[in-house]
Amino acid sequence: MNNIVRVEPSLRRARAVTLGSLAVTVLSSLLTPGIGILREQRPLWIVLGTIGVLAFAIAQAGALYTTVTPWLTEKTRRRLLITFAVASVASLPLTAPVGAGRWETWAWIGGSLLGSLPMLKPGRLPGIGVTVAVTVAALLVADRPVAALVILTGIAAAVFTMSIVHLWLWDMLLQARKGREAQARLAATEERLRFARDVHDVLGHDLSVITLKAELAARLAPVDAAAAAREASDVQRLATKALADMREAVHGYRAVDLAAQLTAIADVLRSSGVRCTITQPSGELPQAVATRLAPVLREASTNMLRHSQAKWCTIDVTRDGEEVRMTVTNDGATATAPDRHSSGLAGLADRLAEAGGRLRTGTQDGVFTLEATVRA
Repeated sequence: MNNIVRVEPSLRRARAVTLGSLAVTVLSSLLTPGIGILREQRPLWIVLGTIGVLAFAIAQAGALYTTVTPWLTEKTRRRLLITFAVASVASLPLTAPVGAGRWETWAWIGGSLLGSLPMLKPGRLPGIGVTVAVTVAALLVADRPVAALVILTGIAAAVFTMSIVHLWLWDMLLQARKGREAQARLAATEERLRFARDVHDVLGHDLSVITLKAELAARLAPVDAAAAAREASDVQRLATKALADMREAVHGYRAVDLAAQLTAIADVLRSSGVRCTITQPSGELPQAVATRLAPVLREASTNMLRHSQAKWCTIDVTRDGEEVRMTVTNDGATATAPDRHSSGLAGLADRLAEAGGRLRTGTQDGVFTLEATVRA
């Protein structure tokens, strides 16, 4: 993934909303303890308290950033979490004495820390350990233990409630994105497996017989040259037949039923939540035309699942005299949607051009259109 991923606009917007929610959490770490700093009269503790609050807030922002940035490297993620842990520990001696007797400054920070903890998913035992440690620390440094406990639990609940729903929705979007990509990969894998099974069925028997015949010819050669020659002739005949069967299998793989492929691809798209409408000629298309259009159809549908947030698509196959045109249109086009520079489509465009056809793509107002034209 090269540590940098291209995020579709819908995911980018969801991530921005989630980051905004987490920013509120960070602000609460700044503002409420800041009241204690404003109430402090001692210059040294004003400076130390400000350093402690800012360090905690910045480290907390970094830690929460990891929850909505799955492409971070593990090393970077670990560094941000360690920094947050160090800042949390350092905030206790730096801010606990601030506003003493008038404001439980560190209780607000401790509550923000506990509220952030579930989102960082530290595990059950570490989470329990941190919760106990924070609660005990808040009670020990507080001049008013009951008030500190109320602040601690109240802020923890508020921070958690404000952020967890957005994080849950973000996780759901990531899972949906991964599911679409997995489904596209599965469709391609199933097609390869089908072809592999066909090749095995075609060649398995012939190659086994060829092997036996060749072994027999080798044994007969020293004692019966004529019989060995006959076996060798059979080996040659079987090898020629196997080659012909292989070519026929490959031809059958390439000589697809375009109507059947349209139906199958429509089923895959609909199962992925894409509303799909298909229009095709009433008569059967020439095999050469179907052979050229089928790879374009597969590439278009795969790109739709991988690179768009499509809710609907239309696939129109029309025939006008000697020209057959296939147009695939879908919404949800993104900045990462395939275009004429896509390697897969570029290769298909070259192949169509060699056969006198053409391939065009374009995006307008979030709608991606692919048009392939071949001569019948």
